[in-house]
Amino acid sequence: MDLNALTAISPLDGRYRNQLSQLGEYFSEFALMKYRIRVEVDYFLFLAEKKFFAVSAGTEKQLRSIVENFSLEDAREIKKTERITNHDVKAVEYFLKARLELGKDADTREWIHFGLTSQDINNTAIPLLWKHAVEIEYIPFILSLKKQLRLLADPWSDIAMLARTHGQAASPTILGKEIMVFVERLENQIELLIQIPFTAKFGGATGNFNAHHVAFPKKDWIKLANDFVENKLGLKRQQYTTQIEHYDMLAAHFDNIKRINTILKDFCRDIWTYISLDYFKQKTKDGEVGSSAMPHKINPIDFENAEGNLGLANVIFEYLSGKLPVSRLQRDLTDSTTLRSIGVPFAHTILALKSIERGLGRLVLNQKKLKQDLDENWAVVAEAIQTILRREDYPKPYEALKDLTRGKNGITRESIHAFIDGLKIAPVVKQELKKITPHNYTGVSLKF
Repeated sequence: MDLNALTAISPLDGRYRNQLSQLGEYFSEFALMKYRIRVEVDYFLFLAEKKFFAVSAGTEKQLRSIVENFSLEDAREIKKTERITNHDVKAVEYFLKARLELGKDADTREWIHFGLTSQDINNTAIPLLWKHAVEIEYIPFILSLKKQLRLLADPWSDIAMLARTHGQAASPTILGKEIMVFVERLENQIELLIQIPFTAKFGGATGNFNAHHVAFPKKDWIKLANDFVENKLGLKRQQYTTQIEHYDMLAAHFDNIKRINTILKDFCRDIWTYISLDYFKQKTKDGEVGSSAMPHKINPIDFENAEGNLGLANVIFEYLSGKLPVSRLQRDLTDSTTLRSIGVPFAHTILALKSIERGLGRLVLNQKKLKQDLDENWAVVAEAIQTILRREDYPKPYEALKDLTRGKNGITRESIHAFIDGLKIAPVVKQELKKITPHNYTGVSLKF
């Protein structure tokens, strides 16, 4: 069966391909080859810069061009070699050596991959592609979503809404503030995320520069490696490693994005519930149907799809963050096969963010319903009344309001005011109590 959007096994490469195709720049097999080639070329030219050997400007230009113009045909050539070597990084090395042999600096070809093991390439290429995916795709998207929420909160900064704790009517709140709860939670986690470094391993077969040192014992290989990784690749080099990197910081990225996803899942469920309560309507689209049987329905599918994809992403992030930092002794191969899937939870996360963005764009506030719910729940002012009575040293005010309201239906403005009229308190306090309504009992007026 030919591979296309309809025959792909994964919905990420099938049903949702048009929404996620840009992620192929970071997480495809093609992308991994390109990033490996970039690291190999940067390292080769770094050694030339440090006077280990001489290379012409033409060769440098040729190698830079290979990175910039890496093509599917190039990738196919590498895969063809890999079928012989049964080693993906070695196939990249042979590809570059073959290209060098076509130029006038063919005698420099053995400086490709000098002193390195495959993980020196993988553990720089993968952190680099992950860094670019996070900085170019994820951070701008999550910041944009946070801004979208912030912009929604502003016009709702004075919209009173019945709160629900344990699913029951509770002290009223402000709709805009409830949105700001999620804005603040996202801000806190984004701030933590951007502080996590993108780390890499670069130190030879078991992390000690054995091959480098035996060939050039007078060179400061630690200093050279730090220079290369940090100044050429823009990553932070781990100083003490086995054959592989620790993956602790990568796991920290996964855990942090997982927390953000959990916050967004919480948000989706809240918005879903507000829609079910009719606090929000949803804009209709021409030609769209909500049910194959019930013509009237406009389902909150964007928030449901987002919740599902956030859940999928988190399950995989959870596994990755728990598995990758664990390896037998100096190295086993379980990290290699696992790392190939880091784009999967990332893609599900991006898909969820897109769904939330669409869903927010369809919301229409139904103020009439919010007002109706407040009008029908005068019992929520009982907290306010008993608190003021406490201030006035009224005996057992909580118990008095409990007897009036707990488990009772039909609590109205009139019944509350009748209760107030029967209290043995000063007229000015009665007047104060009667001014309290479910619409104005909303606490401190917060500035967003």
